[in-house]
Amino acid sequence: MTQRKVRVRFAPSPTGPLHIGGVRTALYNYLFARKHGGDMVFRIEDTDSTRFVPGAEDYIIESFRWLGIEFDEGVGLGGDFGPYRQSERRDIYRQYVQQLLDAGKAYIAFDTPEELNAKRESVANFQYDAHTRMEMRNSLVLGDEETQRLIKAGENYVVRFKIEPGEEVIVNDLIRGDVHVMSDILDDKVLYKKADDLPTYHLANIVDDHLMQISHVIRGEEWLPSAPLHVLLYRAFGWEDTMPAFAHLPLLLKPDGKGKLSKRDGDRLGFPVFPLEWHDPKSGAVSAGYREQGYLPEAVINFLALLGWNPGTDQEILSMEELIQQFDLAKCSKSGAKFDYVKGQWFNREYILHKPDAELAPAFDKVLREAGIEAPMDRVEAVVGMMKMKKINFIHELWPLCDFFFLRPEYSADDKFTRKNWKEGTAGEMGELRNLLAQLPDFSIETQKAAIDAWATEGGKKPWNPWRVCLVGTGKGPDMYELAAFLGKDETLARMDAALQALG
Repeated sequence: MTQRKVRVRFAPSPTGPLHIGGVRTALYNYLFARKHGGDMVFRIEDTDSTRFVPGAEDYIIESFRWLGIEFDEGVGLGGDFGPYRQSERRDIYRQYVQQLLDAGKAYIAFDTPEELNAKRESVANFQYDAHTRMEMRNSLVLGDEETQRLIKAGENYVVRFKIEPGEEVIVNDLIRGDVHVMSDILDDKVLYKKADDLPTYHLANIVDDHLMQISHVIRGEEWLPSAPLHVLLYRAFGWEDTMPAFAHLPLLLKPDGKGKLSKRDGDRLGFPVFPLEWHDPKSGAVSAGYREQGYLPEAVINFLALLGWNPGTDQEILSMEELIQQFDLAKCSKSGAKFDYVKGQWFNREYILHKPDAELAPAFDKVLREAGIEAPMDRVEAVVGMMKMKKINFIHELWPLCDFFFLRPEYSADDKFTRKNWKEGTAGEMGELRNLLAQLPDFSIETQKAAIDAWATEGGKKPWNPWRVCLVGTGKGPDMYELAAFLGKDETLARMDAALQALG
């Protein structure tokens, strides 16, 4: 038997911002496709027109662009299996709805919402299935003539899948093994709604996966209950040979307590649950995003990859290329993964430490400009290089740690570090140091170090903390020689003069 080419899909609904759990699902699909030399399809599932949110589709596309997750075909890209928006595939779905009706594997139901609600109130745990369908208002009860009369009269209807009881359904799951379900527990799901001439998720999903030759469906655990229905639909169409392999990923869980990760958890604990900042077009509410909070996309990818999957080693920092090489669905966990947002911050710090200064400089330049500072990019880059080793998780945290590079400090004898290091006699010592620096032929780190180390050793002096007070105003900053070389001779001497005048 010829092995099928690996083809996976990510098919979000444009009903709002992309949840970080959806990002992880897309990432696992991407890693799997790239590992096996396959394709990744981007499909938009917009069959529920009542939940459509303007701007959501563009938001989803921009999120993946920022994260570096690339699709091979789909919305905005084209391909041989389009269109890729389900709302543009109505004609295709109608054919398959009719095929099920003609084969007697689906039927038309006219029950109104009021009739269904009345039935739910009168029958405990009511389910529209083989046991109750003959009590309802549908084509199985009404017959062909009355059914056609109601359709011609313009009465609204839905098409339901006719599930036969007593059938064993086996879902072959690559993560969970074989899942056995009896068809008796399944209800006759709605597959098509005349009101908007669109199929429901269940039918559109199956038809699209079949026609687009999807080989593997990798999705969240929340879709596992619908998998038996999808298996039955494949059988009903006679597509068993092209049925994709299923893999249901573990849920992302709250950082504390029990249950699925939600936006409320992020709001409560102060971390984003969306990749980009989201502006709700209806309420105007703004939700935080990883990009705007200063996360690097590589760090977010690495962090998410290890939530529910492990390469089987102690290695934690993995590039996208390494993730692709090592990814294996068999190493995915069956149980949910706690969303350790603190670990996510740690990943960001690690990526900042290892990223070239030139690539970090534009982000810090933006922070400087917001503070009213304009500086040449080479100086911005130099500051990033000197200061990124400090305990920061985000680039924007650099500003309060290194404002003195760009602004002259204010001196106060009440500052704790100053009070500890500016004693009687310190002013005279700093005056000597100032004159020594003024005489240096150049202001390189090497020249400073040679002169000051010799002067300090000969006189038994420890000038570095008082000198830091002069240049910084308090106890922070990088190596003093690096700092003085960055400031330059004139600015270094000017700050020392200001400190001597202010502190005496």
